[in-house]
Amino acid sequence: MLVTGGAGYIGSHAAKALSRAGYRVVVFDNLVAGHREAVRYGELVEGDIADTGAVRAALKRSGAFAVMHFAAFLDVGESVRDPLRYYRNNVVGALGVLEAMVAESVGYFVFSSTCATYGEPIETPIAETQPQKPITAYGESKLAIERALPYVERAHGLRSVALRYFNAAGADPDGEMGEDHAPEIHLIPRAIQAATGAAGLQVFGDDYPTPDGTCLRDYVHVTDLGDAHVKALEAMVETGTSSAYNLGTGHPHSVREVIDTVARVAGRPVPWTLAPRRPGDPAVLYATPHKAQAELRWTPRFPDLDSIVRTAWEWHRTHPRGYATK
Repeated sequence: MLVTGGAGYIGSHAAKALSRAGYRVVVFDNLVAGHREAVRYGELVEGDIADTGAVRAALKRSGAFAVMHFAAFLDVGESVRDPLRYYRNNVVGALGVLEAMVAESVGYFVFSSTCATYGEPIETPIAETQPQKPITAYGESKLAIERALPYVERAHGLRSVALRYFNAAGADPDGEMGEDHAPEIHLIPRAIQAATGAAGLQVFGDDYPTPDGTCLRDYVHVTDLGDAHVKALEAMVETGTSSAYNLGTGHPHSVREVIDTVARVAGRPVPWTLAPRRPGDPAVLYATPHKAQAELRWTPRFPDLDSIVRTAWEWHRTHPRGYATK
């Protein structure tokens, strides 16, 4: 099993889930955003997805029958400022991985997609049947690959599953892996940093049409995402059918609610300042996870915000400098 981007946040947790399910894992990562220390399950092969020859060599070395593809840039705001960077890496890079798979006759592809492909939702909760109309280059870059996959299947027989995450959060309950981005862009670790005095926290807008004026999001534990990848792979292999699934809990939480939960778990206040809205931030995003629950038999083990925040707090408490903590 080749896991591209497996030294990153979600990829490293998926590698653990794969290893525990009995798969031999090889991680392919250029370590630009990932961490060597996060590769605790499987062999690390350093390389860039832009180098199709290197991907082919890694596929041969691993003897992989499938690829889980996580290697992508993910900062929505940055994608608005620098869309070409996102198209180059997230689209061109992913197409290179698919080319290498076709050349090496690797037949199964699990794609790390996103709820950002939906853009401004027509209704909530969001089902897989809702139209995909991204409003950022990040969402467009992911949707471009989703749209390519049926054509690749028709031409080459490559089966695929696209997993549209909502807000990945939390950390490995065993304390082995956690969230370590530079800069950190996600709310829960930013709130934890604010609680410890390591960094300030901004709330982007408090005038949204929501109960407390701040955005509502669906937070799904990263360990549950790793488990969903294994289940999606096995369902695809068993049925020979390509598909797409939303991965979320179906329970939205506001920015203020997250801040209050971090303060309660940490036992200390979370100072924050108000900032203007960011481009590309819908007011409400949350999933209906019924399709994944029914077809993959996937049920989150950490469905409540408190348990998600507690694992994140433990990781950051014991790793105040992320993976650089000694």
